[in-house]
Amino acid sequence: MGVKLSPASPTGKWLGFVTAVWVQAISGNNYTFSNYSDALKTLMGLTQLQLNSLSVAKDAGKAFGIFAGLASDRLPTAVILLIGSVEGFVGYGVQWLVVSGRIQPLPYWAMCIFLCMGGNSTTWMNTAVLVTCIRNFRKNRGPVSGILKGYVGLSTAIFTDVCSALFADDPAKFLIMLTVIPLVVCISAMLFLREIPPSKTATEEGEETKFFGVINVIAVVIAVYLLAFDVSGPHGRLFSQFFAAILLILLASPLLIPIYLIMRDFVSSHRESADVERIATEPLLVEAPEVEAVAGAEKRRPVVGEEHTISEAMRTADFWILFGSFLCGVGPGLSVVNNLGQMGLALGYTDVSIFVSLTSIWGFFGRILSGSVSEYFIKMAGTPRPVWNAASQILMAVGYVVLAIAMPGSLYVGSIVVGICYGVRLAVTVPTASELFGLKYFGLVYNILILNLPLGSFLFSGLLAGLLYDAQATSTAGGGNTCIGAHCYRLVFVVMAVACVIGFGLDVLLSMRTKSVYAKIYASRKNKKASSIIVQ
Repeated sequence: MGVKLSPASPTGKWLGFVTAVWVQAISGNNYTFSNYSDALKTLMGLTQLQLNSLSVAKDAGKAFGIFAGLASDRLPTAVILLIGSVEGFVGYGVQWLVVSGRIQPLPYWAMCIFLCMGGNSTTWMNTAVLVTCIRNFRKNRGPVSGILKGYVGLSTAIFTDVCSALFADDPAKFLIMLTVIPLVVCISAMLFLREIPPSKTATEEGEETKFFGVINVIAVVIAVYLLAFDVSGPHGRLFSQFFAAILLILLASPLLIPIYLIMRDFVSSHRESADVERIATEPLLVEAPEVEAVAGAEKRRPVVGEEHTISEAMRTADFWILFGSFLCGVGPGLSVVNNLGQMGLALGYTDVSIFVSLTSIWGFFGRILSGSVSEYFIKMAGTPRPVWNAASQILMAVGYVVLAIAMPGSLYVGSIVVGICYGVRLAVTVPTASELFGLKYFGLVYNILILNLPLGSFLFSGLLAGLLYDAQATSTAGGGNTCIGAHCYRLVFVVMAVACVIGFGLDVLLSMRTKSVYAKIYASRKNKKASSIIVQ
């Protein structure tokens, strides 16, 4: 038998996951607004409230992610990726035309539409990648979510540092990167990423865990590499080009896994393919062991831990507790991400790109570590995954207090703490939703939950930060305004700290309500492991 490169083979499965990682590494462009927001503000003569409203329009694109969720159960992964990449090409392409001066600034309402398109494009990319990979690797949902969401967090630093290295922080060239690169990467993923049957044996699950560990290590190396570049000060052009080349090699290095599998298959090509063929013909949406025991109860309302339709999920208290706690975490986090540029300028920093990169890189550590750590404690002790959300909320509140105090270095510390906790919030909520409400309609459930991104952006960035900043600001000659000093955002930070404390309480409540679900998952996996040992 020859080497198997079909999508249903282990090699094809991991090649698809590697392309998914690449998609996530470029799909965090929605978090890079701070890198070119000041150029838009100057060109269009905006007040801070108007600029923040543009940011809200960008995040409002996620409100239309419900269409991506609906499509995820009806369209192939490749089509979903194509829609997202083309929409992003148009949305960011028009912004590039404006910032580069190739066209005159468009009317405010028109710019809102194109920013909204750019924001919505990422929901198609993220839905395609997350839904497909969590279904393909359903026994390792935490690591899958942590890795994929981690690379989303790194993408801001990747774009920022590459632009800084090659183009000296030119906002127009930064926007052309956001326009072209996601389109190219998504086209490559369309060739390899698709839904295939999950692993069936303990040996396969163990191999998955090992490979995820390898990708985790590579991701950490990339994050440390980016961090080292950020903190090592100004660099010459030749050194910067060398940095960019090494970064591309590191991003390509997860290909070592499918290459290893190809070599292994070549060496053992005499093996029969009966097992692979049997797995390939099994239904895609088989019930997970923790759900099988209740699969026959079709006529009663499902309980948490079973498969839910979106209407059934939204009729549960647990869904709205998760929704509310998510809002209290991502709303304040987005406010910081969207306003880092103005926060840095208010505190006297002329170059704020370091804070954007710090938030991105430490957000990565929060995402990737929380995914693996929460999965480990479920397997070892049945610890409810929302516990980690609760811990991140209280730590994030501390971060906002540090920012409010505005001591020397506070913005560095605050950027790191907020980045970590925002990352935990995103990475842990994804598998939590799939465990509480099932995988069958996960794409739609996920996109309902991320409505919190535009809602949180509107409440905490558009209203709270915009109005309170403008109240402290003074008018400028061009028709905009500016504010210098620690007082500009102090009250904003205090209110966001209170919101995080509320989110902490909701997460503790959800942990208590779902304790029995995670106890069943723990017992199911423990029994399966014991059975595997007996068989061996």
